[in-house]
Amino acid sequence: MSISANSPVKANFPPRNHFFDELSLLLLRLLQVSEMGCCSLDCFVYFVLSIALAFMAVSTTLPPPRDSNITKTNRPITHHDPLSLNASEALRQSNFKAIATLLHVSPEIFLSSSSSSSPNTTLFAIDDSSLFNTSSLPPLFLKQLLQYHTLPLKLPMEELLKKPQGTCLPTLLRHQSVQISTVDKESRTVEVNHVMISHPDMFLGDSLVIHGVLGPFSPLQPRMHHIPQSSLCQSDSNKTIIEEEEEEAVPVKIEWTRIIQLLSSNGFVPFAIGLHSVLNRIIADQHKNLTGVTILATPNLVSLSSASPFLYEVMRRHILAQRLTNKDLASMPDKALLKTLDPYQGLIFTRRGIVNSSQCFMISGVEIVDPDMFSSNNFVIHGISHTLELPRA
Repeated sequence: MSISANSPVKANFPPRNHFFDELSLLLLRLLQVSEMGCCSLDCFVYFVLSIALAFMAVSTTLPPPRDSNITKTNRPITHHDPLSLNASEALRQSNFKAIATLLHVSPEIFLSSSSSSSPNTTLFAIDDSSLFNTSSLPPLFLKQLLQYHTLPLKLPMEELLKKPQGTCLPTLLRHQSVQISTVDKESRTVEVNHVMISHPDMFLGDSLVIHGVLGPFSPLQPRMHHIPQSSLCQSDSNKTIIEEEEEEAVPVKIEWTRIIQLLSSNGFVPFAIGLHSVLNRIIADQHKNLTGVTILATPNLVSLSSASPFLYEVMRRHILAQRLTNKDLASMPDKALLKTLDPYQGLIFTRRGIVNSSQCFMISGVEIVDPDMFSSNNFVIHGISHTLELPRA
């Protein structure tokens, strides 16, 4: 559902330096929750988030010591800011109630201090069930999490669909970017950090866009104190959105011949033969903006003749349309969707647990037994335990 924000709405948010006014709002939220007298998920989420926001308000709005040399710029929130009551209402109508409450109570979390009084903002709203898991995390980490899901840019779905796969987008969290990991213009779907945008254009304003996402862009684990640095945007092949506007995209040539040679000389002969048999078709079918691939190699590939129509489908299912090292996989949220060379059949990434002091990753139920076997700038090869099954028709 999209709600337009054509007419300005006056949002009576408290100025940032009025600590007690803001804290009173937070305490009012706590009182409202306690009066509900229920133990539902919504109540619990609101209760936890309200406590977290109260802690944030204390830590970020109290005046600094007299001898402090830090200069603080007070930029009160006005009705010109894009974070309005209309946006909170749009979130509530789509059942993103926790983010709606946060946006209403403390909108400055979502604003860049270096921006003008009316910055452009794109907010990726996390669903309530995912925020339920943040109850054991420090309150200031919650603030980082929200900033990691907020961009100082205006990017409605139409603009996101125009961006090439692999584009990196700056966030309000310093030195942290997120990546457009999947773009499918045919189905009009976009994934950021391998998390699908489930509610595109939930709110469209003059300078604010809100999309709903299925989960957080970073895995949440107990006792986390900061958002881990993602390696998705660390490679030179990944340009930020600003850099992409200044440079023309140069197609990357995948080293297919080298991939086949490495596979055949290291115990993956059946897999190498299968890949070689369908290579011309794979190259012909792929888009020019393919920047890298991940090969999921198995030593016991099901024996299929080169003429078999299933061989092409099997090989495409074992090749991801992006270079993902073991470190990249470690930064992904659980149950992330991985795009293969088959645009209609993705794979599911999951964590199995800790084995021999290292994390074990699964791809659609198949274990990665030998991560990062071989790697270059445009490909990486992981060894998997057995062949990935084709989905049943």
